[in-house]
Amino acid sequence: MTTTILFNKPFNVLSQFTDQEGRKTLADFIEIKDIYAAGRLDRDSEGLMVLTSDGRLNKRITDPSNKMWKTYWAQVEGELDSKALDNLRTGVMLKDGKTAPAKAKIISQPESLWERNPPIRKRQNIPTSWLELQIAEGKNRQVRRMTAAVGFPTLRLIRYQIGPWKLSGLEQGKWIETSI
Repeated sequence: MTTTILFNKPFNVLSQFTDQEGRKTLADFIEIKDIYAAGRLDRDSEGLMVLTSDGRLNKRITDPSNKMWKTYWAQVEGELDSKALDNLRTGVMLKDGKTAPAKAKIISQPESLWERNPPIRKRQNIPTSWLELQIAEGKNRQVRRMTAAVGFPTLRLIRYQIGPWKLSGLEQGKWIETSI
């Protein structure tokens, strides 16, 4: 029987089940055996993870040739402008090559957002903006590197959607079983 779950990963949790250094991992939240994360989410990022016992589904989600879109909400330092959005939409040059074009738009802070612990750093004289960024790639720390490359470092990053699965209504640190 296939098991697939959606998990809302908190900040400062590794997207793996074990850690030699005693840091928080998926095992602190999920006790289901023989499921594996379909992709990673950095320790300092939050949000949706899909975990499954189905190897074909895992490959469908993680293989870049499948072009499964992932949606991120990024709180960035500074007031986003149309030039930065245009650069993200056409692809950004990073050290490991140019990214594929992304879908990018400025959004208001999501209403359903939980408080982050610890909170992001705030500077009195520097405003922040929220960006919704959709990508079909998965380079290491790609969203953070993309926003930095266009002059707006990411302060907080939340993955909201992977393909058809959304974070909607799923509390931080909780998971639900889903059908494919």
